[in-house]
Amino acid sequence: MFRDMCGITGFINPDMIGDAKGAKSLCRRMADTLAHRGPDASGISADPAVGLGFGHRRLSILDLSEAGAQPMHSLDGRFTLIHNGEIYNFPELRTALEAEGGPFLPWRGHSDTEVMLAAFQTWGVEEALTRFVGMFAFALWDRDQRELHLARDRMGEKPLYYGRAGNALIFGSELKALRAFPGFDAQPDMEAVALYLRFQYVPEPRSIYRNAFKLAPGHLLTVRADSPTDFAPRPYWSLRDVVNNAAANPFTGSEAEAETGLESLLRETVRGQMLSDVPLGALLSGGIDSSLVTALMQAESTRPVKSFTIGFSDKAYDESDDAKKVADHLGTDHTELFVTPDHVLDLIEKLPELYDEPFADSSQLPTFLVAQLTRQHVTVCLTGDGGDETFAGYNRHFWAPAIWDKVGSIPPGLRSMAAGGARLLSPRAYDTIFNTAGSLLPESARVRTPGFKIHKLASVLSSQSREELYKRLCSAWPEPSALLNSGLEPLSPIDRRETWPHVSDYTRWMQYLDSVTYLPGDILHKVDRATMGVSLESRTPYLDHRVIEFAWRLPLSMLLKGREGKRILRRILYRHVPRELVERPKMGFGIPIDNWLRGPLKQWAQDLLAPDRLRKQGLFAPDPITKQLSDHLSGKRDNQHRLWNILMFQSWADKWL
Repeated sequence: MFRDMCGITGFINPDMIGDAKGAKSLCRRMADTLAHRGPDASGISADPAVGLGFGHRRLSILDLSEAGAQPMHSLDGRFTLIHNGEIYNFPELRTALEAEGGPFLPWRGHSDTEVMLAAFQTWGVEEALTRFVGMFAFALWDRDQRELHLARDRMGEKPLYYGRAGNALIFGSELKALRAFPGFDAQPDMEAVALYLRFQYVPEPRSIYRNAFKLAPGHLLTVRADSPTDFAPRPYWSLRDVVNNAAANPFTGSEAEAETGLESLLRETVRGQMLSDVPLGALLSGGIDSSLVTALMQAESTRPVKSFTIGFSDKAYDESDDAKKVADHLGTDHTELFVTPDHVLDLIEKLPELYDEPFADSSQLPTFLVAQLTRQHVTVCLTGDGGDETFAGYNRHFWAPAIWDKVGSIPPGLRSMAAGGARLLSPRAYDTIFNTAGSLLPESARVRTPGFKIHKLASVLSSQSREELYKRLCSAWPEPSALLNSGLEPLSPIDRRETWPHVSDYTRWMQYLDSVTYLPGDILHKVDRATMGVSLESRTPYLDHRVIEFAWRLPLSMLLKGREGKRILRRILYRHVPRELVERPKMGFGIPIDNWLRGPLKQWAQDLLAPDRLRKQGLFAPDPITKQLSDHLSGKRDNQHRLWNILMFQSWADKWL
């Protein structure tokens, strides 16, 4: 069998009709920008009749046979395919295809790419997509119909950008491939900048550039060779439909039956994702999600699973002791890396190249570092990403309803006064009080970084609706337009009521929006760039669409009770790991940026945010940024997220503008 993770790119350019040599040369230049995604091999093909070029970079995971090389052509020459990802159920699909017979027989090799081609030939593109279980982004050229199909997996695990450059349609796994196409307009989209300032990432379907877009998860884009820039993506799978169907057909069994059913499904998913002919491991934070994935991996393995984590000297951010306790109990082969400010200083200058559009989730730093550590030992890793969105694990899933129930009926003026009172003490002062109280507080009242959380609460108290409260909880800058010298903030995906499913429960509504905005735009974007930046393949069992569909049928009471989220995952985990090893306040995968901006990163931040520099650049109003930096450096406020947001934009601008 052969599978690989890769980078893909290509174009249809009517101006290059008849120029096969030029098309191949250009496509090779575009593909070479993605060499980190596929360092093992490359492939190029062209169809000069329409000015089409395909480029592929390959990271080999299973078998090195050239029978799996890409671009891959069907035996009859009709289809050409390049793809990035894994079709986990391709052996089952292969068996089903053999039963039907077809022009793809006899098989040339044992790759999922060849099975995908056969599926398209036999069932058509859209039906084949509904049968795939996996993560993928692909480009399929249909020579007979003169159509190009681009598609992305259901939850957005693998990226795919597309856009216009003159008369051409261009596409690629990362924006840097599009930038390599002559004539690509690399001017920033100021509406996208406004959305970035709010959310710390650019939400789908926008990119940071005016003429480039992200193909949304679960979507298919088909263009004709004679009008390649006339595109309108359409969904082949929709989480909104899943949620609505689940509401109409809820799970009616007992909690025990739900736990047994979900564990069986997760074990099947983990078993399928452990298939690899290269070393494989797990990213283990010691939290619920990653601990359960690691436990199921160990249950499926006859030898110790390799597990990896990173730690910090700042105990407010360090989970390494928790992870080690879980690893010791499970018997994994565990490796740790302790991160210092020097690690971060060395990495910061690489971030614009790694992410190639502004991205300001500061956990990008530890994510890259743990990926770098992991790649020294294995080529494939399983992660716990997606568990929070699918099983109600974020603090906001229980805090936001509780807050709104208590303050929603209070006049906004009184709420604003309460918020002002909460800000009288600095975050540092609150941290000191909570640390001093320490053991006097009940376990349920102990939180990490309490000062930051109290100030975050104060920032949302004046919300006019529960939807606005959620949006503010998701915001770095609550009023992005006030920072910009030009451009207004457009409606975000959170604001588009017509896209919401038919759910009345506030937590369920937040889960849905987390899954279609924050998950692909932030979490999966972060993990893909960090892992592929070191040629490491990551796999996410919680995002198997069968797990997603099962979870949405469960009643909320099986996911959330009081302040305890992910109840069903916890109960399954307790079958493998003692409860006391994993029960603790949720922290998230962060780093002490707040302290580092006052210490080793201070000069770097002051240089990038210097008022004269901002004025010369002309995009941002310097005064509010200067005020935020001054308040943070003094300890009066914890403005780490807002400052990191601007700092990452400035770093990106230095590299790409």
